[in-house]
Amino acid sequence: MLWTRWLVLLLCWGATGGEQQADEREGFPVESRADPRRQRSPPPVEPLDFGFVPSAVYDTHAYYEPGAVGILFHMVHAFLYVVQPNNFPKDLIVKVIQQNMGGIKIEEWRKPENVVLLLQWIYYEAGFLICGTIGILFVVLTPIIGMCFCVCRCCENCGGEMHQRQRKNFDCQRGFYTASLIATSIFIAVGVLIAYAANHNVSLQIKSTRRLINTNMRDMKTFANNTPAQIDYLTAQYTTAKNKVLSELDNIGPLLGGRIHSQLEKEVVPSLDTALRMAGAMRETKEALENISTSLEILQEGTGKLQASLSEERASLSNTLSDPACTNGAVSHTCNTIRSTLSQLGINADYSKLPDVRHALANVDTVLKTDLSNIVQKGYTSFNDTPKLVKEQTKNIVSGVKGMLDKIGMEIIGFSKMFPVEASLANFTIFLNDGQKNIESFYPQIDQMDFYRWIGCVAVLCMVVLVLAFNILGLLCGTCGYDKQATPTTRGCLSNTGGNLLMAGVGFSFIFAWILMGMVTALFVVGGNVEKLVCEPLANRQLYKIIDTPYLVHPAKKNFLPGMLFQNPNIDLTLGSMYRDCYENNGLYHALQLETMFNINSFLNRTVYNRDLAKVFDSVQVDLQDITLLEQAGRDNLINFANSGVGQIDYEAYLTEVNKGVTVMDLLSFSTDLEAQADQLPRGALENALKGHASSIRQIHREHVVPMEQAMSSLSQSIKLLQRTSSDLPVKVTNILSAIDAAEYLITHNASHVVKQETKGYIQNLVGYFKQYTNWVKNSLSTEVAQCKPISNIVDSMEIVACSFILDSVNTFWFGLGGCCIFLIPSIIFSVKLAKYYRRMDTEDVFEDMGNIGNHGEQVCDIHGDLAVVSSPYDDTLTRFPRASAPPSYSDW
Repeated sequence: MLWTRWLVLLLCWGATGGEQQADEREGFPVESRADPRRQRSPPPVEPLDFGFVPSAVYDTHAYYEPGAVGILFHMVHAFLYVVQPNNFPKDLIVKVIQQNMGGIKIEEWRKPENVVLLLQWIYYEAGFLICGTIGILFVVLTPIIGMCFCVCRCCENCGGEMHQRQRKNFDCQRGFYTASLIATSIFIAVGVLIAYAANHNVSLQIKSTRRLINTNMRDMKTFANNTPAQIDYLTAQYTTAKNKVLSELDNIGPLLGGRIHSQLEKEVVPSLDTALRMAGAMRETKEALENISTSLEILQEGTGKLQASLSEERASLSNTLSDPACTNGAVSHTCNTIRSTLSQLGINADYSKLPDVRHALANVDTVLKTDLSNIVQKGYTSFNDTPKLVKEQTKNIVSGVKGMLDKIGMEIIGFSKMFPVEASLANFTIFLNDGQKNIESFYPQIDQMDFYRWIGCVAVLCMVVLVLAFNILGLLCGTCGYDKQATPTTRGCLSNTGGNLLMAGVGFSFIFAWILMGMVTALFVVGGNVEKLVCEPLANRQLYKIIDTPYLVHPAKKNFLPGMLFQNPNIDLTLGSMYRDCYENNGLYHALQLETMFNINSFLNRTVYNRDLAKVFDSVQVDLQDITLLEQAGRDNLINFANSGVGQIDYEAYLTEVNKGVTVMDLLSFSTDLEAQADQLPRGALENALKGHASSIRQIHREHVVPMEQAMSSLSQSIKLLQRTSSDLPVKVTNILSAIDAAEYLITHNASHVVKQETKGYIQNLVGYFKQYTNWVKNSLSTEVAQCKPISNIVDSMEIVACSFILDSVNTFWFGLGGCCIFLIPSIIFSVKLAKYYRRMDTEDVFEDMGNIGNHGEQVCDIHGDLAVVSSPYDDTLTRFPRASAPPSYSDW
């Protein structure tokens, strides 16, 4: 039996990771506890696809549908329920077994507790005891009553005298007895058919029994042959988890470094972004200063030219207004009005007093000689190289982990090769083949025994059929040969034969009835109790509860099944749980709880979850000291920009002059008003001269004022931009430098915490892949590897054969045969009564009308036809009813 132990052990290797406490004892944390300082939870582990374990297809369908004969089975079950309506006595059986473990002793039954158990058992068996007692009384009394009946008839009593009185209801009584005997015979025939159907059903199910045996043996071979492939598949799928882990290790830079980078960039990137924006502000400041310097030069130069042009135009217009034509009374008012507005032809803004920005521009140019954007980009690049830095610093650790994973794979493969799987399964297959051959060698004997059984049951039924044949023939002959005109002493031969056949049936009934009832009683007591105490509780799984009762077999052994299989009765393994798991087609490892005998968890903890692997991962250290976000040149550049003098420019003076406008009055409005006033003058040289001055003023606006206004607009925009940029410029620069210092401090001093957190999450991902593998192995081993459905099929097949094929048929047989025995009693009574109407009597009652005498005289006619007149009906009986032993010799017969 060594190979069977190897077979059990080879199924144990694939169990998966044990409880968390076991993992912690091995030193490797299975689940990291929640850290309140965590900034985010690790991403979910990517699910791995391990495929499907090669499944076995079993052929056995342990289900039986009896068909039409099932109606008879249900009738028998209903009858047994009437006889025994009590529930299954589980507690009673357990107490009986536990109190009689050392054997049944007569003196032990005198104890009160045993007497109580006996009374409870009698109460439970009351229905069977009553019916059995009735059957025994039937067996005992039937031959006695038969002998007494025969002796009584030989003494011409009990209907033995060959004389039949003539009665008015003669035909009615004969019809009643005939109908009653026919009905009784029909019931007997139905009982025979029921018994024969049950007998024939056993023979028919012999072939089904062979089919169940063949399919169960084939399923066991499939179970044995498919298990190694399933185990190899479980072993091979370690490569899936291993390759995924290796892929994660090869990408440790983007994965671990990327996670560290994403955590730190929340502080680092905003500080670099502000520095980069300040570099852009520097360039914008330079452009604004250049625009201010250019615009200021344009305005100062334009102001001089505009001032000269306006002075010349004002003088020329004044000369025109000094013309004698303006002295005319009607015109003088208009000329005076125009003369009063000449002061408005002047410059309003004075740009010559505005401070120069060339010094600030020179400082900004000096600052921009250092490319701050390039320096900031170097900081970005240095920070973005975190994944590359992580990969470089963990190169040795990754190579070490790869070597350990290869070693773990070799250990798992080596472990699976420790067991002689092929040799064990080959021996198991040989055992199955030999067992099947041995079973098949008994098929001829089983067929022969079934044939003898069939013949014996048919012979038993033939006893009833013989009685039934006599009844039917007696009814046919008696009914067909009966003549109403014939007297009892002149009945025909056919009628007399019918009566004799009925009496023959009565005789055979007394001969066979007690034998048949003895068989029925024995089969009823045995078959009924087996049905109620074995088959019925086996169908509703109540029987398993008795077998699985703790300490039932031995006071020191808790469970029966593990004590028999593993010599460890304390394992919580029951026959009911094993059957339930196998019925659900779970794995044998889960059904037998083989982890209690060989716990593979310790092996997995020494390999997949080992201390060495944990130490290697715990030694992961990432140093980010080399990351520089902003070089010193960049810092100096920012400080120089803050001190460039941009903030000391008098922006209010600029804005004040810009907002004044170029001239005191808009020249276009002035020229328009001048033309309007010229139109009020009489036509002539003065009108034309004033219109010419208006045109000159417009030309001055186009040539001088418009360019200056454009320069003023540009100057205004640049001044406002510089004002916004220079507002609290030193504070802004200080904040930028502080943010960069804080980010660098985070990288150099606090990054170890971030690295530890992200490394832990990364390791959890790697461990998660192995967890998926071990969980998949556990689930596969529990539900898909070595599925033990054939074991439950064998139990169900045995139940079908023993209970459905055999016991139900046996119970149906005695049910039909018992009905026949019961109906033989009224058959005997009606046959005896009816035979009197068909048999030829020795004497009869004759009534004649004797008119010449004046009264009726009774005459008795003997078998020879001699008449004797009897004056009184109270004469001697021998004179009235003489006997004869020969039929009449009349010529008309």
